[in-house]
Amino acid sequence: MAGRCLYNPHFQKTGQGAQGAQPEVLTTATGIPIGNKTSTLTVGPRGPLLLQDAVYIEEIAHFVRERIPERVVHARGAGAFGCFEITHDITRYCKAKVFGHIGKKTPVAVRFSTTTGESGTSDLVRDPRGFAVKFYTEQGNWDIVGNSTPIFFIRDPIMFPSLSHAQKRHPRTHRKDPNMLWDFLSLRPETLHEVTHLFTDRGIPDGFRYMDGFSNHAFKLVNAQGEAVYAKFHYKSNQGVKYLPKEAAKTLAGKNPDYAIKDLEEAITRGDFPSWTLSIQVMTLDQANEMPFNPFDITKVWYHNEFPLIPVGKITLNRNPINYFAEVEQITFSPHNMAPGIEPSPDKILLGRMHAYPDAQRYRLGVNFAQIPVNAPIRSKAANVERDGVMAMGDNQGNAPNYYPNSFGGPQERREFLQSTYCLHGDVARYDDSEEDNVSQVRKFYLEVLSEEERQRLCENIAESLAGAQLFIQKRAVKNFTDVDPDYGRRVLAELDKLGVAKQAQVPQTHQTPILQKVTLH
Repeated sequence: MAGRCLYNPHFQKTGQGAQGAQPEVLTTATGIPIGNKTSTLTVGPRGPLLLQDAVYIEEIAHFVRERIPERVVHARGAGAFGCFEITHDITRYCKAKVFGHIGKKTPVAVRFSTTTGESGTSDLVRDPRGFAVKFYTEQGNWDIVGNSTPIFFIRDPIMFPSLSHAQKRHPRTHRKDPNMLWDFLSLRPETLHEVTHLFTDRGIPDGFRYMDGFSNHAFKLVNAQGEAVYAKFHYKSNQGVKYLPKEAAKTLAGKNPDYAIKDLEEAITRGDFPSWTLSIQVMTLDQANEMPFNPFDITKVWYHNEFPLIPVGKITLNRNPINYFAEVEQITFSPHNMAPGIEPSPDKILLGRMHAYPDAQRYRLGVNFAQIPVNAPIRSKAANVERDGVMAMGDNQGNAPNYYPNSFGGPQERREFLQSTYCLHGDVARYDDSEEDNVSQVRKFYLEVLSEEERQRLCENIAESLAGAQLFIQKRAVKNFTDVDPDYGRRVLAELDKLGVAKQAQVPQTHQTPILQKVTLH
């Protein structure tokens, strides 16, 4: 319907209807009525239990299979549903129907998350927040899988497993280990930009409503004339941006580790619907070729004075999930889901994620994960030649042909949806990026964006985390910060000295050097 956001029809409340109506009959999963669900079938009141108790067998068999594998990263999250409304015309840049006209509305699902912790950990840790958006467009589902910071730790996807492992648990102790984290970070100076953002006040948002979001990646937008530009997407919180001081976050984490999830749910319940303004930065293909750095390197930003924000629309979240598992735990997002008019850029991390995400989803949820109601297109219809497999839902596309091409009325390709043509050339090689500039943008952020007080808190936060690592790792990290700016390195070193860096806890044997000599960082 025009002017309305259409919500996923699969998720309606079930159970007793009008007040006083007869409750539904309790049944098995196959609809067989159950006369008693509180007692097992036994020989006499003292047993033994009978294997023929189909009600018990179904109950316990389902129970032990309730947990699907959690996400390797972004396991802990919150989700909500709402609407995206176009407020500004960008059809000169993109032909995707989602941007069709001012006032157009599209249903959306958003999942916020912490990055490294398991599902049961606190959502008040210092960690990049995931900010993933699914647009249910009439040209299929379009996903943007972004974060709360405009940059990322690495620029090559082959480094992602090591980045993730370094932030998780030690293989022997099963504890988070600052030696692992800072060893990796200090050996990979391209992480400096994200590390500097993460250890500022921005590293602990005050819930999910009071943080901005970023696509991180550049995408190619193509208009109806076939003209292309590159663009990055930004979500600016209309609630404003707030951060939690680290001590307040620690206190809250002990009292309410679900602080951010609770805040989002309660705000929507009381009608205080959070919203974000969606804007884009646009870079022409010629500008991309002339940039002094790789504009598709997501350890870098596009400065707003060169590439200003262009407003597009507003995302409003106005519905909480009815069932968390069905609508949040099972929701999937993948950068490879792009509507016509939105295409990938040469960003290596983006291209790597386009393979990795759906591969992970097939592992977690099965090959038919896209048929799960929250993932299924609701304003378009899936019509392909893929059939069968675990959890094929609905009618499995009936008796439609399951091969292509065919002569029996199956779906047909449409040339109008071909992606834009572009030319590539270059030698095939594994290119070493160690000589890339890893410090210029970090220096600008440190000196020109952060206030004096923010710089001081940044260095205190880094030192508090870095102090748990061995001295040679501390030295290497301090050198990296000094390469950004001498003041940065000096301050971190001064804070480490205050903490007494020689007084470290015993580290796992697998990470110890043969002889730990007492050295200074000077």
